[in-house]
Amino acid sequence: MALWTVSAGAEVINGAQLPDGSRRVGENRYRSPRDFDGTLEYYRAVYSTSGYPRRQIVNQPGVKAVHITNPSGKNFAGLNIYEANDEVRIYIVPLQQAAKPAKKPETTKSRKK
Repeated sequence: MALWTVSAGAEVINGAQLPDGSRRVGENRYRSPRDFDGTLEYYRAVYSTSGYPRRQIVNQPGVKAVHITNPSGKNFAGLNIYEANDEVRIYIVPLQQAAKPAKKPETTKSRKK
């Protein structure tokens, strides 16, 4: 059993903490330097299971994926941690932006003579 310590120098992106050594691979997507179980263990230490609910998000053989919900709703909606192509990725789920009401086109009223 490996014990992971939470580093005070861990990177925080959009309010979400990432394991030391994580590398950006796309918008809101990061590669974890740890294996899947090590990454989940890291997040158990950072975000308690009692305060941050978790659920399995994929039910396919050979695919591992877990969603961690951010109950505060501040900065990010949650984290998706998944294993793909022998890499562990972390996706920071952004908050849903409220849909802006569509502007009605300005019309000029024509006057009848």
